[in-house]
Amino acid sequence: MSETLAELDTARPADGVGVKLGQRVDEISDALDIAGDRVPADVVSVAREDLARVTRRLELGVDYTVVALVGGTGSGKSSLFNAVSHLQFADVGVIRPTTSRAAACVWGSKATALLDFLQVVPDRRIQRESALDGDSEDALSGLVLLDLPDHDSVESGHAEQVNRLLPLIDLLIWVVDPQKYADNVLHEKYLRALAARHEAMIVVINQVDTLPESAHERVRDDVRRLLVDDGLADVRIELVSAREGTGVDGLREALADVIAGESVAARTARAEVGAITRRLAEHLGTEDNSPPTAPAAAEQLAVASGVPSVAESVRTAVSSPRPIALAPVQEPANSRVQAIRDRWIADATTGMPGPWKESVLADVPSAADFSAHVWRALSGSTLPSGRDQGAATFRILGLVAGGLALGLLIAAGAVWSVSGVAAASLAGAALAQVFVLIAFLVAARRRRRATGDQRAEDYLKRTTAALAQVVSEDLVEPTAAPLAEHAQVRRGVHG
Repeated sequence: MSETLAELDTARPADGVGVKLGQRVDEISDALDIAGDRVPADVVSVAREDLARVTRRLELGVDYTVVALVGGTGSGKSSLFNAVSHLQFADVGVIRPTTSRAAACVWGSKATALLDFLQVVPDRRIQRESALDGDSEDALSGLVLLDLPDHDSVESGHAEQVNRLLPLIDLLIWVVDPQKYADNVLHEKYLRALAARHEAMIVVINQVDTLPESAHERVRDDVRRLLVDDGLADVRIELVSAREGTGVDGLREALADVIAGESVAARTARAEVGAITRRLAEHLGTEDNSPPTAPAAAEQLAVASGVPSVAESVRTAVSSPRPIALAPVQEPANSRVQAIRDRWIADATTGMPGPWKESVLADVPSAADFSAHVWRALSGSTLPSGRDQGAATFRILGLVAGGLALGLLIAAGAVWSVSGVAAASLAGAALAQVFVLIAFLVAARRRRRATGDQRAEDYLKRTTAALAQVVSEDLVEPTAAPLAEHAQVRRGVHG
């Protein structure tokens, strides 16, 4: 079958509910493939069976709206069928709207799969499509109108056929005539039994042209009384004459309103998909878990290991003009490292069922191995020198300038009694060396501080980066794939 014919037979709009539900079925099926044995096998088996049933339902075309004319012998169902469809079936070859077998008129396409499922034989099907109609039938596009066998027929199988089709129908139009609307079979066997579907019913009093106009409301009121007794007080009642066309337009408008909503097949399929989703959700985590990033966890490990204190000791040692011993990093307590690891794992697996949690942690190193890796990273991060040679050179040059200033002052004192001018010159030179001394000492101090800051920050960054590498290799990388798969399965299940 060509794609064009297939589209005509299924009549699914590109953005129709059937297509969207089909996409949901595919998403859930793909999610089950990804989940594998992390969802119990019996749950997966049931879900796949249910998905297959939904798929079969979707293949029938849930974008169709199925409306059935139901009534007893002589109620005028076939005449009403002709009036609503604007066709005279008797004029269309061998197809004849008798009441011995269900007949169907389809607006917009053939609905082959659906009518096969409804067991409407091919010679009892009419496709309502004519170039002469223009767009006058657009409001009923997607309608499948059934003329069901008389429910009170004495012929074998008619009542069974009616009963089989009723659960598949979106709207039941009960057609009664002014003489037999109080028929016990209609009220006791059908209407009362189907009271739960009251929102999907219309009662049509046909053949009102046989009544005087003054009797119309009396008959309507009497039918309303019977419906109240049946538990169907809110069912709509229409007065129609199929022969004269009275009330037919109003009935077609009612059908258009039903078509504008979602079909019972679509609602059923949606409910089935929802039930599948709820059952699968019990075997998934409650959220997409987001454990701390490697840098964030590394900062926690650095603090627990005293790395900031070591960095501060580097800053202090380098900034001081006097030699100060650096404080080396100490091996952190295993309990503190393990607590950080445990919190990370808890954030990664919170709310996950056992199989998913086991999957996430399958390749994560033990707590002892993680602690060993942390210490290896810490001890492998070398401490910088506690001295700044450039600043030391500036300080020495400053001290030389200071010594020279002192010598010049002593010389000035020695020649003061001989020559005041010479003494003043020497004193001026000494003052200049004092300024040189101050300049070198200030420069040395600034350089030590800048170097201390730079070496402390460098040590902190290098050590934290080494710890981040441990977190990445031991925690992030081993859990990335299962966490991503869990998130993907949740998206597939929840849509």
